[in-house]
Amino acid sequence: MAKGHRPRRGSLAFSPRKRAKSHIPRFRSWPESLGESKLQDFAGYKVGMTHVVLIDDVKNSLTEGMEISVPVTIVETPAVRIAAVRAYTSTSYGDKALAEAWASELDESLGKTLKLPKNANTEAALEKLSSIIDEGDVTDIKVISYTLPKNLTGVPKKNSDIMETAVSGSDVRAKFEYAKSILGSEIKINDVFNNGVFVDVAAITTGKGTQGPVKRWGINLMKNKHSRQGSLRQVGTLGPWTPAHVSWRVPQMGQMGYHQRTEYNKRLLKISTDGEDITPTGGFTNYGLVSGDYVLIKGSIPGPSKRLVRLRDPMRSKVSAMGEPQLLHVSTQSNQG
Repeated sequence: MAKGHRPRRGSLAFSPRKRAKSHIPRFRSWPESLGESKLQDFAGYKVGMTHVVLIDDVKNSLTEGMEISVPVTIVETPAVRIAAVRAYTSTSYGDKALAEAWASELDESLGKTLKLPKNANTEAALEKLSSIIDEGDVTDIKVISYTLPKNLTGVPKKNSDIMETAVSGSDVRAKFEYAKSILGSEIKINDVFNNGVFVDVAAITTGKGTQGPVKRWGINLMKNKHSRQGSLRQVGTLGPWTPAHVSWRVPQMGQMGYHQRTEYNKRLLKISTDGEDITPTGGFTNYGLVSGDYVLIKGSIPGPSKRLVRLRDPMRSKVSAMGEPQLLHVSTQSNQG
């Protein structure tokens, strides 16, 4: 008798599918860069989607040189502020923080999120960091940045989102001097990325709560003949009697959504400082008006509107810089009906 082929339902690549610990996505690796020192990621808040008409500049594309319509995601990117500089050393258990220096002037909203150091002597802390670097124990320099959502009209929150950001470059001393120069200052999206570059996008997906195996894993509904317990939305078997253990590979109910996801090689089509150019009449659904800096990202990105989004230098990009894309039209048609 021929053996039927039945592929399994759902991907196990992201198991276990449990809730993210925080709404702030975390980057655990950073690309190696030999250029001049700069921040390797930036943060913004997702607004919504629209479409643009541009000239296709992808080499060897079937529509190269032609006008094409492309869906884009809008991310509002207000300036972030640098709160501290942190030095790391490499150990057999991973990187370990040696010392840090906090800025003397911090935003009041940052105190609502964490307990700020009192009577911090910034100059003395920076001198200590410099002496540790001279000793040769420091292997990496990172900065602690935080957003200022109180400046946005579409995000109803005042507390800052705090992140740790890597600094590009191969020389530790050069990284430290750059981090020292931006300590306590505001950094804009133009200081980190340019039009047309590729980035990696990380965000927390839309939460859907507890869902059954049909919606969560995509299993088929059982036939009436096969289910004598009144429920058709369940898996046929949990496994064998021996061993008396239910494998984690068996589709079962549980948390769906609100997971951290990272999408690679998303292209920044436009970086602008005037949000009125992109805001439709009546504002964006579930967000409102875009008033400040924003970016247009080709395609879709994870998460609902108002979700914090982090943009990082690409880890897997094999495409060199394609230059600034030529946008012909940006749709501002209202979605309010």
